[in-house]
Amino acid sequence: MKRIIAVFIIACLLFAGCAAKQSSAGSEAASAAEKNEDGYVQISQEEAAKLMQTEDCIILDVRTPEEFAEGHIPNAINFPVERMTSAEMPQLPDKNQLILVYCRSGNRSKTASKQLAQNGYTDVREFGGIIDWTGETVK
Repeated sequence: MKRIIAVFIIACLLFAGCAAKQSSAGSEAASAAEKNEDGYVQISQEEAAKLMQTEDCIILDVRTPEEFAEGHIPNAINFPVERMTSAEMPQLPDKNQLILVYCRSGNRSKTASKQLAQNGYTDVREFGGIIDWTGETVK
């Protein structure tokens, strides 16, 4: 009887481990499915604000340095879209890092997000423009 119980417990543990692996793979597949044809994920500003609070991420402002100086999201780094090329970007060394991208109105951030995805960055999320941002800004 003890052997049957032991076998049952081991079987349950193995099954639970396999189920956890499957749900993890499902999450990765869901993330990949959310990517648009340009290779990045479009998110709302609310989602971006939540990620800024809960995740280790880079907040990337792709406006000009002059626009950045006028006001930006706290902890954002400035890397103008005009400077993005297919070459390596030393300001963004980890291609698997979560990168949240914004600009003034959402046009340049889409261009920059597409360029980042083409350069091999795997977790790029674009959330539009600072003109719609209701969160904190700094100068």
